[in-house]
Amino acid sequence: MTKNPQQRIRMAVFPVAGMGTRFLPATKANPKEMLPVVDKPLIQYAAEEAVAAGIETLVFVTGRNKRSIPDHFDKAYELEAELAERGKTDMLELVRNIVPPEVTCVYVRQADALGLGHAVGCARPIVQNEPFAVILADDLIVSHEGGALAQMVEQFERTQCSVLGVEEVPGDETGKYGVIDPVATDTPGLWDVRGIVEKPRPEDAPSNVAVVGRYILTPRIFGLLAEQTPGAGGEIQLTDAIDRLLQEERVTGYEFKGERFDCGSKQGYLKATVEFALRHPELKDDFEAYLRSRFG
Repeated sequence: MTKNPQQRIRMAVFPVAGMGTRFLPATKANPKEMLPVVDKPLIQYAAEEAVAAGIETLVFVTGRNKRSIPDHFDKAYELEAELAERGKTDMLELVRNIVPPEVTCVYVRQADALGLGHAVGCARPIVQNEPFAVILADDLIVSHEGGALAQMVEQFERTQCSVLGVEEVPGDETGKYGVIDPVATDTPGLWDVRGIVEKPRPEDAPSNVAVVGRYILTPRIFGLLAEQTPGAGGEIQLTDAIDRLLQEERVTGYEFKGERFDCGSKQGYLKATVEFALRHPELKDDFEAYLRSRFG
């Protein structure tokens, strides 16, 4: 019997068409993914995590008022010329190296705001029949283990099945997440997923192991999304399609090593800003001194 060749994760999908209503009026004309944490927008942190995981193609699923995202990753001729003329070589390198030249950026339009599952499905013509990653830029993850997605790619290379990024959350917060019914495996931090429920009440949750904004999915998910009927909020829910996927294929949940900041909430965004400022090589000492003087 011929063994199937080992598959690689070459593409990452970034669903960035959401309206970001929790940050209005800041997001009225500016995408929430372009909100800066110190000196980089959220979407750049997500793209850098993907590149560190070996991703070769970044697929951005965009919507209205998202023009600044492709502009951010595009070449800025006038800005580069101005910086070069002024001899600001450090800044010039920053804007030239937002993504490495060997990495390709592709943009797909989500015409209708029909949810995360629909947004992922919009990437099908680009991804086609390959396994791929999904990164939600709202979840900003700091990891000293090569990045959360890199850890998940490593798990995929071992198992050749879908991998969901998960973490344990307080029992009273399950209503904010998709929550898995986990079965322990021999690998620390890796569960087999027996079921998944979108935003269950604490008394109905199968566990407190929640899916956060990192996924590696097999291409079978596209067919399931195409058949998926609208779920909660009248949207095509990715969670519902994953629940059907695990009836056909093995799906795992992996608790990556790292610290997650929920930048989809104002509180999480502010925490990320403080923590990243305290780690910034140019700002950390003065900023820490300010905090000490402010709070004692």
